[in-house]
Amino acid sequence: MSLYAALRPLLFTLDAERAHRLTIRALRLKPLLVAPATDSRLAIDVAGLRFPNPVGLAAGFDKDAQVPDAILGLGFGFAEVGTITPFPQAGNPRPRLFRLVEDRAVINRMGFNNGGQAAALERLLRRNDRPGIVGVNIGANKDAADRILDYVHGVQVMAGVARYLTVNISSPNTPGLRALQDRGALTELLAAVMRARPVGGPPVFLKVAPDLEPADIDDIAEISADYKLDGLIVSNTTISRPSLRSSHAGESGGLSGAPLRDLAQQRLADFRKATGGAMPLIAAGGIASAADAYARIRAGASLVQLYSALVYEGPGLAKRICSGLVKLLDRDGFKTIGEAVGA
Repeated sequence: MSLYAALRPLLFTLDAERAHRLTIRALRLKPLLVAPATDSRLAIDVAGLRFPNPVGLAAGFDKDAQVPDAILGLGFGFAEVGTITPFPQAGNPRPRLFRLVEDRAVINRMGFNNGGQAAALERLLRRNDRPGIVGVNIGANKDAADRILDYVHGVQVMAGVARYLTVNISSPNTPGLRALQDRGALTELLAAVMRARPVGGPPVFLKVAPDLEPADIDDIAEISADYKLDGLIVSNTTISRPSLRSSHAGESGGLSGAPLRDLAQQRLADFRKATGGAMPLIAAGGIASAADAYARIRAGASLVQLYSALVYEGPGLAKRICSGLVKLLDRDGFKTIGEAVGA
């Protein structure tokens, strides 16, 4: 039994948000380690960046960019911090984070709680000369008069410290935010974001929801190509509710974890088809094992992200997935992970 497996029952006696805060605090106290070497066959080039392995930590874990280097030290090929908004905000009322243990899932309605871009910028400037790919996920304040301007502000402030930027318009926990995925609004948003990105600035990814209609998928793929977006992250949490066993199943918010796996896999396939394989895709949602990650890669994802699975599998998960991916490449005769993408 791993140390985490032994400690998990104790952690699960704590409120989920409190346990998360304690985890961040523990990582802040952890000595900074050089990210462990991973098999060279897992390295992959995406959007002009060389990722040492394709397994990343999704936004939502390190909202305020407090521990990106500790995350990389756990074996992740990249870490995405945020979502970070221009100004600090408290987020939605508590309780707002729920473990659905029987379903190996999480429901959250956090609402972009974070300390704002100024505080995160200061932290990221202090680690800017360190190795490792750290992306910044940007969002809009709940009370913003012009949400597009909030994203423009995020690009302008964070472009100098982000190896890539993610435009997050798919959280279900900020009222009206997902409306930015509509054709007209998305066109206006991406035009403004790409104008704001400095010459030679970081790649820009768009994070989309899994709760999309076929016409929405086609529109997003077309507009993203028109504005030469560098990639799509598919997907965020879902507002749908498959059959769940937990007593928290009726809580409002975004559902993540194992019940999201099939929907997220299908949306990845949909976007692979809609983009014709011409745009890098980053898969997220329900990934908890090497088999899950490999299935997304074979379906067209160049990179994968996880978060909720850490609640149940512990901090060694990234290393285990990377080890498993190497075995799967060997089994199927691929020399590199890139050969398996969409194969």
